[in-house]
Amino acid sequence: MSKPLLSAVMLVFNSEKYLPEAIESILAQDFKDFEFIIINDGSTDGSVDIINHYEDDRIRLINNPGNLGIPISRNIGLKEAKGEFLAWCDSDDISFTGRFRRQIDFLEKHREY
Repeated sequence: MSKPLLSAVMLVFNSEKYLPEAIESILAQDFKDFEFIIINDGSTDGSVDIINHYEDDRIRLINNPGNLGIPISRNIGLKEAKGEFLAWCDSDDISFTGRFRRQIDFLEKHREY
């Protein structure tokens, strides 16, 4: 994959109840130029199995060695992100189909050169 315009980063910790819907809402975005970094923060439920079920080249799974917590996991996401813009995604939230398009349009319109 070439450098994406957007990096979507989702932190996951024992989120199997809502995770499929959250992932599918990201993959269904009408804006397609993004990488999807999913950071598994030491889940002990079926979250990793759910993530591995998806066959999409935009998904990159990073498994933390244990539960490192939100601040460290976010920093890992920032370090791994290759996009010009970043979108945080929660593992228990559903994103409307036009979310990324609206965010990118706004950010590009207000970009400082």
